[in-house]
Amino acid sequence: MEFLSEYGLFLAKAATVVIAVAIVAGILASLGQKGKKHEKGHIEVVSFNETISTMTDVLADVVVPADTRKAALKAEKKSHKAEQKAEKKALKSAAAPLVKKRVFVLDFHGDLRASAVDSFREEITTVLAQASSKDEVVVRLESGGGMVPGYGLAASQLDRIKKKGVPLTICIDKVAASGGYMMACVADQILAAPFAVIGSIGVVAQVPNVHRLLKKHDVDIELMTAGKYKRTLTMLGENTDEGREKFREELEDTHELFKAFVGEHRTGLDIEAIATGEVWYGAPAVKKGLVDDTKTSDEYLTGQLDSADIYTVTYAHKKSLPEKFGFALESSGDRFLMRWLQRLTGPAPLA
Repeated sequence: MEFLSEYGLFLAKAATVVIAVAIVAGILASLGQKGKKHEKGHIEVVSFNETISTMTDVLADVVVPADTRKAALKAEKKSHKAEQKAEKKALKSAAAPLVKKRVFVLDFHGDLRASAVDSFREEITTVLAQASSKDEVVVRLESGGGMVPGYGLAASQLDRIKKKGVPLTICIDKVAASGGYMMACVADQILAAPFAVIGSIGVVAQVPNVHRLLKKHDVDIELMTAGKYKRTLTMLGENTDEGREKFREELEDTHELFKAFVGEHRTGLDIEAIATGEVWYGAPAVKKGLVDDTKTSDEYLTGQLDSADIYTVTYAHKKSLPEKFGFALESSGDRFLMRWLQRLTGPAPLA
């Protein structure tokens, strides 16, 4: 028993020392970084060709007989030497060197606020510094939509690619609805998996109202605004028919902007027929003209492995010290509650 007591005391002392060292190290690191410009993140580039090749080699090592594998490696080495020889010959003859098409792959996973746009704009800026009209940008898009300003900005970032003259392909494996489709329609071609959800070209907003409950318990709410329509609908105060009508008018205006944006980028669409808020799966969406073909992103990219150099480009945010130690400053529940309260205090249209 005495041994256990002494051992427990030893562990407590050891833990105290470790924690103290960690705190001191953190303070020293913080002091060392004072006055220096902090980078928010960095760009990471991975060769898609090499990734697939490595995966294929791992499988081949297991399932392909040794002699067959050896012969295949020998043939591959011979082919590689022939390609290098052809390139050298082209250089000696002053002919233009054979340059493969480059495909830059970006990922966008959208939430309600389209918060991924912060990284997305950095990735696009980086790619546009290198890409030309001979290359291609492929965006693997997944979003059910969200707030209009965020998705409007994300769509504008994609429009930068079009203005630069770089071919843009959007691949939808699961869903691109509402604000997600607002982004997708900018592309030169849209590819969707057979059961991907497409469309929802509409606008929605809602806010609960507890005025009658408060009135029942003799609770008064004083709402003062400067500007007739500064607040049309409220959560706590009494809503008026005039306020409701104004709010509907704002939703209709937003919907008209949405329809005009889609119609501008997807010419030939019967915009009134598809801007009803409905959604369609891949094949029916092709018939409606919302997408160009049914194909997964994997099928599209692997189909270009022999003809193009493919790179995935990601902007990785720099983690804070608490995040590195596995501690989050806010729980996901806290973040959800904060977003919900923001929507309640000022309803914003969702696309």
